[in-house]
Amino acid sequence: MTYLITSPQLSGESRVAEFFQRSEGQWRSERRYFTLKNDQIEEMESLITIRFLAQGHPELVELAQMHSLGNDRAIVCGAYTSWESNYRGKTRKQQTGSTVFGVHNGMLYRDRGFATPAPVFAKFSLPEANTLRLRTEYNSSVFEEEIKLISSSYRTRQTIISRAEEQIMIGQYLEKRV
Repeated sequence: MTYLITSPQLSGESRVAEFFQRSEGQWRSERRYFTLKNDQIEEMESLITIRFLAQGHPELVELAQMHSLGNDRAIVCGAYTSWESNYRGKTRKQQTGSTVFGVHNGMLYRDRGFATPAPVFAKFSLPEANTLRLRTEYNSSVFEEEIKLISSSYRTRQTIISRAEEQIMIGQYLEKRV
């Protein structure tokens, strides 16, 4: 299945809505995290579930309230993402969780961050129809992420985490639709 955006005039919010819709479903994710300071590598496998959320969805209303946006319908679209992960290696630990993303006024709001349970927001861009870039800053850290739809069956992701303008970790992901 091939997806095309036929109108280059689509707004950033419309384009990210289309990106979330195309990402909807279940994905098997193979991940590697490289800690740059000590050359440590952690690997994990995850099952990720993504649901598109339309404006007015109760989870987006709650997210708008969490971020004090002043209007329960301020968030035009979003996605609910949940995961079940297993680290590989000597100490196999399991991790589960979820997060809600929502788009408002050119920003991507979340109910929690990568390294914090507090609500955060990110700047986003879609340099092309199949690539979503995020930049999130909190707790003196910067998280730069790129998610790329390779086809209807594959995605890649890369996350670079920096602190005090020094890169400390790189996460790389290959995801296959289940």
